[in-house]
Amino acid sequence: MRADRVFAYGAAAGLLGDLLLGDPRRGHPVAAFGRAAGAVERVLWRDHRGWGALHTAVCVGGAVSLAAVADRSVRTSRIASVALTAAATWSVVGGTSLGREARAIGGALAAGDIEVARERLPHLCGRDPQALDADGIARAVVESVAENTSDAVVGALVWGAAAGVPGLVGFRAVNTLDAMVGHRSAKYRRYGWASARLDDVVGWPGARLTAVLAAVAGSDPRGAVRAWRADAVKHPSPNAGPVEASFAGALGVRLGGTLSYAGRVEHRPVLNGGGRAVEVGDIERAVRLSRRVGLLALGASVAGRLLVNGLRTKGRTS
Repeated sequence: MRADRVFAYGAAAGLLGDLLLGDPRRGHPVAAFGRAAGAVERVLWRDHRGWGALHTAVCVGGAVSLAAVADRSVRTSRIASVALTAAATWSVVGGTSLGREARAIGGALAAGDIEVARERLPHLCGRDPQALDADGIARAVVESVAENTSDAVVGALVWGAAAGVPGLVGFRAVNTLDAMVGHRSAKYRRYGWASARLDDVVGWPGARLTAVLAAVAGSDPRGAVRAWRADAVKHPSPNAGPVEASFAGALGVRLGGTLSYAGRVEHRPVLNGGGRAVEVGDIERAVRLSRRVGLLALGASVAGRLLVNGLRTKGRTS
């Protein structure tokens, strides 16, 4: 079976597995990678960019190498190749768990239980929940759903289409490592620099595809494109900017503004300033938009892989 068809069948099966089952409760491969990366950090940590770059190379390189060995070992079996791609896809995408967490917080807010919402918010993002009222929590959830649609679904599918199982695993390894050491705390400002920059690079194509698909799948395509073009560059993140701006325009809401991370206050630019303030009901709308974007991303990734393979085949035979 051709590699493009292996990816198509495997990625579809893996995404279906995520839709039906969500993340495994125990023994999640991403959690295992996180523990291994933490062990490497305990050995290598120095307040120095070079040691941080070595940490990134060891962790990401090790994950990609293992994935490549596994991929090569099943290449002679079509069924095993599809099964491995499906398992890898299911392991690295997290759209269903993302939606569940967002809806749980939205349900608590709808019931007027802001304390429960505050308790659950750290499961979704790194905001300081005690600094947020109900509307602030709702805005944080919508922003997190937007950003994680790219990080937890679309980006993985894009790299899976480009490089198969090693691409799927490598993208998730980079993204996980950035979440662990890529933030701008005193401890990781230098040590996490390489992980953060690598995450910016590998996240670039998925973020742009997410922004495009949010415009296509949202209720206001023109508003999404307008917000993306006007406001994305104002965001401090080169990848979160286009995604959050496009989601804001597609949903007709206003994102950005003041937020707090572990006691550090940031004043971020407003995205889609002409939109209304986020309400609790917008959490469900954001989750549904995220789901549509993920399904469209699967189609776009498979189509892209088939197209590239077709062009290569035509070039060899002409």
